[in-house]
Amino acid sequence: MFTGIVQSTGEVKSIINGENFKHFVIKVPVELIDNLTIGASVANNGVCLTAVKFKQVDDKNAEIEFDVIDETLRLTNLDDVDIGSLVNIERSLKAGDEIGGHMVSGHIHTMATLVERADSTDNCKLTFKLDSAWQKYIFAKGFIGVNGASLTLGNVIEDEQGDTLFDLHLIPETLERTNLGELQLGKTVNIEIDQQTITIVDSIARIMKDKIL
Repeated sequence: MFTGIVQSTGEVKSIINGENFKHFVIKVPVELIDNLTIGASVANNGVCLTAVKFKQVDDKNAEIEFDVIDETLRLTNLDDVDIGSLVNIERSLKAGDEIGGHMVSGHIHTMATLVERADSTDNCKLTFKLDSAWQKYIFAKGFIGVNGASLTLGNVIEDEQGDTLFDLHLIPETLERTNLGELQLGKTVNIEIDQQTITIVDSIARIMKDKIL
């Protein structure tokens, strides 16, 4: 489990293509390998991955290596990252840690595409397009995981084509700490819907269906 509070961005140093998988080497701040063990879970752009190898490179930097299978590549934006790309990194939650965001599993539900960006001096508004099948689970002021970052939803509407649009308003700290600050139009982000919201919405739908029947 994770909190959705991105600890740092990591730079993709190398990608090795295997049979139905890719092997990633990610450069991270050296403190992120403190007490790390082989087999530990680390979120990359919100995707829960298993650390298969790690090492300290110098006083400031370390590298963590991950194997990503074809199903994960198909369902997330990790298949689109290149050498030099930045990914959002979060170590897994420990008992007693502060939960500054919301509980995040690291299991991606879908992806969304950036369709509009408005930058100002003090913040940035990003507008994303999402498949309408997920609209029933997202609400203004609700939680959403975007590339592993726990964020609060702004306006949520349906466009003329029936797709769902939602806004995010990001402060400078979020833009600096995550890779959302460099996100360009047309790029995709990984989306994890709040599981409690899914449970509540689906439970109410079943109850209402039973009453009608």
